[in-house]
Amino acid sequence: MKLSLVVPCYNEQDNVEKFYEETVSAFLGRGFDYEFVFVNDGSRDKTLERLKKLYNEKQESNITVVSFSRNFGKEAAIYAGIKNSTGDYISLIDADLQQRPEVVLEMVDILDNEQEYDCVAAYQAERKEGKAMSGAKTMFYKVINKLSEIELRADASDFRTFTRGVADAIMEMGEYHRFSKGIFSWIGFNTKFIPYEVQERNAGESKWGFRKLMRYALEGISAFSTKPLKLSTYIGMFMSFAAIVYLVVVIIQRLFFNVAVSGYATIVALILLLGGVQLFCIGIIGSYLAKTYIQSKNRPIYIAREILKKKDK
Repeated sequence: MKLSLVVPCYNEQDNVEKFYEETVSAFLGRGFDYEFVFVNDGSRDKTLERLKKLYNEKQESNITVVSFSRNFGKEAAIYAGIKNSTGDYISLIDADLQQRPEVVLEMVDILDNEQEYDCVAAYQAERKEGKAMSGAKTMFYKVINKLSEIELRADASDFRTFTRGVADAIMEMGEYHRFSKGIFSWIGFNTKFIPYEVQERNAGESKWGFRKLMRYALEGISAFSTKPLKLSTYIGMFMSFAAIVYLVVVIIQRLFFNVAVSGYATIVALILLLGGVQLFCIGIIGSYLAKTYIQSKNRPIYIAREILKKKDK
């Protein structure tokens, strides 16, 4: 098998069949074997029903359907898709047809003809989103690149095709809290970035709102940087220095200028400030401890309720 198309699906009942048809049409006459690995990430609509219909109707096609017992998230779906793939190349692509299968063929050609590359990642030539969302994403990449030991390309997406060697490296990283963009950067390998034009969704709405993206960003920062843990030390040093300076100023005002120092308001303000700083630092530490606690349980990244796979594959 040359190519595995890993397709995470969450509430994509109106897209999966169209995606299959468009991909088959685009790949017609290319002369290599490929497979579909659909991962149903606990969809609440008829996505699984449509996937089973595809699986049963297209007996001659190589279709695998991995259905989760509940929603584990896109990162877990990507991991499950790679784990159940058999191709020499693996391509991550969404089911909504915003990412076209024709671009996958371009990626495959690059990997075939330019042996120095192990991975081809697509980035949006022109972002079709609001200024607030675009600005937030730009700020996130600036922050994480300053804080972490890896460097992420700001406009690169999960839409990429890579070799089996890259896939094996990803599978060795069994961390529960996954951040694919960081994982791809951390494992290394030579990556070529190519532009692509995002198309309109075939049906449905995007699952990635501003709040969810912010949570995902914070997960990424904590997954690949320990510098926030050191923040409490720096804040503590700064607050201690400021307190000493303020103490000196108060003594000078009292001894040399006979300035009465306000009591109640100052004390209340300082208590609130220091309490807020302490809780903020404890919150950062707690976030890392929570991840360590979950990881120590050694829970599976996902649980498959059902796997439909041709026995002759």
